[in-house]
Amino acid sequence: MTAATPRSVETPSGKDVAYENFPVGSWLLAAEVRPHVAVFYGFARAIDDIADNPGLAPADKVARLDGFEDVLLGRASDEGGYEKAARMRATLAETGIAPRHCVDLLAAFKQDATKQRYSDWDDLMGYCILSAAPVGRFLLDLHGGSRHGYGASDALCMALQVINHLQDCQDDHRQLDRVYLPLDWMAAEGAAVEDLDAASTGPALRRVLDRALRGVDDLMAPARSLPGGLASRRLAMESAAILRIAERLSRLLARRDPLARRVELTKAEYLWCCLRGVVSTLI
Repeated sequence: MTAATPRSVETPSGKDVAYENFPVGSWLLAAEVRPHVAVFYGFARAIDDIADNPGLAPADKVARLDGFEDVLLGRASDEGGYEKAARMRATLAETGIAPRHCVDLLAAFKQDATKQRYSDWDDLMGYCILSAAPVGRFLLDLHGGSRHGYGASDALCMALQVINHLQDCQDDHRQLDRVYLPLDWMAAEGAAVEDLDAASTGPALRRVLDRALRGVDDLMAPARSLPGGLASRRLAMESAAILRIAERLSRLLARRDPLARRVELTKAEYLWCCLRGVVSTLI
């Protein structure tokens, strides 16, 4: 099945690589793989923007994402509007990587279209394994894998996803009525969804954020083994840089208020994290 009006499938948000918490297709990666990484990022950004568009009805979002999946898997030809899915299909064919990671992303964003609350941490982790882990898995497959399998990569990607949820918790609620904080933690700490509309974080909501950051810490423990297990030295450098970025953001979120202002790295902090990560792989 082909979905949506061909010339108006994508709904660009204006977000680009500068918005991300990790370097996308950076100079750390080999030149021959960067085009494939760029295609994957373009595909992921396009379908994420559809899921996050507040002007689209849930059924419309799902229909557009179904169209991406049909073109990706060769069930439909690209008649216009699904160019990024067609490019992704070509990259998968060229690299020999299975479409599973892209299909998982599509499943996550279809879920975003219809699910706005998460009952507990395990429920949230079930979402993150679809929405975040495929990014690392694609990169691992593109670079010859890891002797540790996907585990450490999954942990890092899921930690980054939770960090992003905390950075954007107010915008997600206000713009999409979407809350990624576990509802059982909210109830246990005496916090309410409406607290996300405040100009600053109250004590109850702060305790929920801190519980989420402890969850990030638990994920970061296995994630730190990632660089040492990778087949690619270049990907090891990039992953080490991303680890430093995640650690720094987690510390900042523990000290700063994401309702008062989005917590993010300055350009200098970002570059310093990247440099420290690269150097750590050379020692």
